[in-house]
Amino acid sequence: MTSEEARIEHWDYKLEGWPVISNAQPNAVHRAVVELENAGKVLSVVTQNIDGLHAAAGTSRSRLIELHGTNSLVECQSCGALSEPGPHFDYFRMHRRCPLCSCGGFLKTATISFGQNLDPKVLDQACEAANKADLVVALGSTLSVYPAASIPQMAAQRGVPYVIVNRGATEHDGQPFVSLRIEDAVENVFPAAVSKALG
Repeated sequence: MTSEEARIEHWDYKLEGWPVISNAQPNAVHRAVVELENAGKVLSVVTQNIDGLHAAAGTSRSRLIELHGTNSLVECQSCGALSEPGPHFDYFRMHRRCPLCSCGGFLKTATISFGQNLDPKVLDQACEAANKADLVVALGSTLSVYPAASIPQMAAQRGVPYVIVNRGATEHDGQPFVSLRIEDAVENVFPAAVSKALG
């Protein structure tokens, strides 16, 4: 944040990916999570994804815990104000200057950058969800990034069932606190399981 050159480089990097990010659509897995929520079966959705697709699918903001933030919002690093990214990307594209908040603070996408600490309040929300859950399901994760990977483990160590669905190895494979491990692509398993469960 102390270097204008680094800020421009950050906005250039984010601008390059913005067309793909802004046009991405939720998939069947995101929609299945919303179906579960609408059926009263979801306490919280804790995600490491920064694509904003859970929110786009309709997951309630009150239940959505985005540990690493989201590309779907821009955040002022001074006052914390959140805003839509599109106008800021348009400004940067036109002027080649980093946009500023009305308070004068620097803006960046509302994501956690490398070297930046997770928001303690968001992490506390995730831990609280783990302490209240009666089932935890990890979908499409290697469970190798901490502290995010510790969230399902917290719930499982309380004795609640813990299901992992992932194509490829995870760091929790073979652990005694895992109740069920399904080796497959999440999109092949989860929407059908939700459909069957909600019958």
